[in-house]
Amino acid sequence: MQTDYDAVIIGAGPAGSTAAILLAQAGWSVALIEKQCFPRRKVCGECIAASNLPLLDLLGIGDAFATMAGPELRRVALLCGARSVSAALPTCDAKHPWGRALGREHLDVLLLQRAKAVKVSVLQPCAARSLSGEPGDFRCSVTLDDRGEAITLRSPVAIAAYGSWQPLPADRARQRAERRASDLLAFKANFNDVHLDKGLLPVLSFRGGYGGMVVADHGTATLACCIREDRLIACRRAFPGEPAGSVVEAYLRRECAGVQDALSHASRVGPWLAAGPIRPGVRLAQRGTAAFLIGNAAGEAHPIIGEGISMAIQSAWLLCEQLAHSRDVLRRGSNAQECQREVQERYAVQWRARFRPRMRLAALFAHAAMRPSVTASVLPLLRRAPEILTHSALWSGKIRRVLNPAALALLAPMLGQPQHHIAKTRLGA
Repeated sequence: MQTDYDAVIIGAGPAGSTAAILLAQAGWSVALIEKQCFPRRKVCGECIAASNLPLLDLLGIGDAFATMAGPELRRVALLCGARSVSAALPTCDAKHPWGRALGREHLDVLLLQRAKAVKVSVLQPCAARSLSGEPGDFRCSVTLDDRGEAITLRSPVAIAAYGSWQPLPADRARQRAERRASDLLAFKANFNDVHLDKGLLPVLSFRGGYGGMVVADHGTATLACCIREDRLIACRRAFPGEPAGSVVEAYLRRECAGVQDALSHASRVGPWLAAGPIRPGVRLAQRGTAAFLIGNAAGEAHPIIGEGISMAIQSAWLLCEQLAHSRDVLRRGSNAQECQREVQERYAVQWRARFRPRMRLAALFAHAAMRPSVTASVLPLLRRAPEILTHSALWSGKIRRVLNPAALALLAPMLGQPQHHIAKTRLGA
């Protein structure tokens, strides 16, 4: 089998598959490594902001997404105890005014199928064991899980898109040693027959955590939350012998009247999923001496603003925009270290400018939501001026586009489309 590529990408979630599609369409040979079999459910809020929908069009999955996704998300609500307040969500453009939600078992498959269609070499199920070497000569040791065969892939460019919950084996012991009581653990479950207004996106505030609900594809609702580990331990004492997911559900029903009302006649679809701990923060490499990082591998915002998928897709676009400037040098391997350092620095500047403000805002919202007394104190103000919630959604990046016209012109050859066609798609014309 082929072992030499222009780029090796570890992780086939939204970030990894997006990068693979862009690079393959630019003429790169790409290996995309994914440990798990698809389709698979994943702990995720599953909301996709309107600013990403033009990108899905350009990636070639926009129509399929539009057919499968849930209703347009037109309103946001803040639920705290028995109280709530709601407001309109901001619109993006005429073609894609509002975001929508699609289960990861569907979104990831759409992206991976598109990657295969543009000749990405998809290795799945395949576990990346280690990544060594340097820019211009990376070596990725992988195990093909269906055969147990170990091989080494070589490439001048390596991209880490494996998120923050599934590090390479060398990093797992360190992460276990860093566990602490304040860690946030993530939970998710799907439900049918949920009593939730069409197009409403409720945000949940409760002691020791925060969460959200959304109706996604096929009318199935997602309930997702993050809860501090010490709070979960206390809850499990109150429900001895119960699985963690059932404990979380009972706690949410008790703490938030909106959840109890929404689930009053609902039936759960499949088991509760859990993951974590999540570690919001920036992990972006400062120097071009290792793999490029995208998605949660680069940095993670508190999920309360529902920007995880957006940041994953958009970070891949930002990186590929920079790689497009230097692809010939990087692919040939000449001066690769200096070239990668320059690419990394440009990418880091763009990444921080785009994502750091929303990460800070997400941290502010999250710490307030985990303290219902704080949330309750601002509810009277929000009732008098609900447009504050609308502006909060604007500040969190819901309608901020990732590409400018100059970037679109640069990426036109990568997408195999004329520049004027991309510009029309980008502008919603």
